Amino acid sequence: MKEKHKRAYMNSAHEFADCSSAVRLKVGAVIVNDDNLVFGYNGTPSGWDNTCEDLIWMDEDPSGATCGGWLSVPEIEEAWPLTDENGRRYKLVTKPEVLHAESNAISKLAKSPISGEGATMFMTHSPCIECAKLIHQAGIKEVYFAQHYRQDDGIDFLKRANIVCELYTGHKED
Repeated sequence: MKEKHKRAYMNSAHEFADCSSAVRLKVGAVIVNDDNLVFGYNGTPSGWDNTCEDLIWMDEDPSGATCGGWLSVPEIEEAWPLTDENGRRYKLVTKPEVLHAESNAISKLAKSPISGEGATMFMTHSPCIECAKLIHQAGIKEVYFAQHYRQDDGIDFLKRANIVCELYTGHKED
């Protein structure tokens, strides 16, 4: 694939990420096969309220991990990174029904006449293990991502499955 096309497809993944209603992290994905494109971004299933996160207040934490005595100040700040205008700590937690960008794109691919066999996928972030398994099952043979996400188990899985999986930083934001 030509470098200018890789750059354009990765830029498209970033543009589709901007379509996400997520607050914590917007992720985009583009699948390309024979110049046909299918895209996805993280969000709720079609027809659902597109609020991707729940707001949880520190004093309402069901785990009991609050400032009630056993967390240090740095631990509290890490666990509860956001504060309102009154100094109350809270966090945003992704709802379980939210689809990852990769699974959203692969779901659209399954409904389309475009085959995933031998396709290339461009993503704003590296895939989790669950999405990596879907990528493999869809027949996608190359994956390019713009930045690493929490864990590398998805990357490791794809490489074990002989799928090209590379960090690609040639998009417009560099």
